[in-house]
Amino acid sequence: MKRRPRRSLPAALTALVLLALCALVAVVSIQLIVGERPWVDYRVVARVRWNELVPAIAGGVAALLGLMLVLAAVLPGRLTVFPLRGDESGIDSGASRRSYRSTLRAAASGVDGVSGAKLKVRRRQVAAVVSTERTMVDGLADAVRAALDRRLEQIGPVERPTVKVRVKAARSAS
Repeated sequence: MKRRPRRSLPAALTALVLLALCALVAVVSIQLIVGERPWVDYRVVARVRWNELVPAIAGGVAALLGLMLVLAAVLPGRLTVFPLRGDESGIDSGASRRSYRSTLRAAASGVDGVSGAKLKVRRRQVAAVVSTERTMVDGLADAVRAALDRRLEQIGPVERPTVKVRVKAARSAS
């Protein structure tokens, strides 16, 4: 089963605003063509005193919304493909977020004593939460961190993330 790619919130917000504006223009146009009273009458808009409080607030809200949409378009979003170091041939390569996370999860799960691993992969950080059935967890976090560091060395990302490991023990030592 193929998964649909997730859309970012700024792109969804931009699409929603544009859809609402297009729907409003279409409805008003159809109302004018049919001869009904439109929702937005341009004669009323032309009579508005633009130096009053309500138009100033509406203009401020519109300007703020426009600024937010411009920032959403300009600022970089979440990486979908992590760039990897190239070799001498100059070929660029990358790993998808899903495959990057799953190979690191396999490395963490392969450590002796780890019964499960959950990873959060970000641009500059990999956070692992591993669970174990052991009562003594001394050194387990270091072993998982070393396994993740070895796997990251094999993968060869352009920007090496920091690795944070937290161990959750199922039972207490008492």
